[in-house]
Amino acid sequence: MNFNPNDGFMYILAVMVILFIIAQSLFFLVRAYRRGKELGMDMKKIRKTISSSAIFTVAPAVSILLGVLTLSKFLGLPLPWIRLSVIGAITYELPAATSTASALAVSLSETLKDPKAYSAIAWVMTLGIMPSIVLVPILLRRIQRGLTLIKSKDNKWGDLFITAMFLGMISAFMGMVFSNIRNGLAGWIPVFVLLFSALLMGICGILLKVFKINWIQDYALPISMLGAMAFAVLITPLIGSVN
Repeated sequence: MNFNPNDGFMYILAVMVILFIIAQSLFFLVRAYRRGKELGMDMKKIRKTISSSAIFTVAPAVSILLGVLTLSKFLGLPLPWIRLSVIGAITYELPAATSTASALAVSLSETLKDPKAYSAIAWVMTLGIMPSIVLVPILLRRIQRGLTLIKSKDNKWGDLFITAMFLGMISAFMGMVFSNIRNGLAGWIPVFVLLFSALLMGICGILLKVFKINWIQDYALPISMLGAMAFAVLITPLIGSVN
């Protein structure tokens, strides 16, 4: 029996999970709407808030869709669909999947046919994200109190501390980018793509801060991702021909 990550049973599981998430969202939406009505809130403002929130979720969803498409190339559609529709993020899911595939010497250029490799990738993606679910309720209050204390003494140091934590998180992914630079010019392709993506994000930041183009804030991530993908498609064959 051949393994197929796009099997109909996998789609049934994915649809069941997505329907549950939609039902959960609608449940809280209805409860919040009714509670607002009980409190005598302006219903026009509530309806406007609901509609505007629904519209503004479209832009962030573009980057999620790109993540699903990227992972579906070798994992099939159902698993990435589930992962990125519930709790996953492309900044975690893609490195988790690719690093596991690399450790197992599995090709990422075609759909996985090995059930053991598929299962290993799914377990790594699942187990790797679970500590954050457990640790956040335990440590969040302590971290927030510490940040509040730092900001109360010196607001600049508080901002620097938050920035340092963010940079530390980003640095954890740098190993994947620079892991193959000893393999010649082709090993520098991820670095070139990273720099180009950062350039696009920087341009979006300038458009937002200097030219006050506020709508770009919601589309900066999709623009940088799509631009980096297009850049990778262009330079990969060029560098390959040089080598």
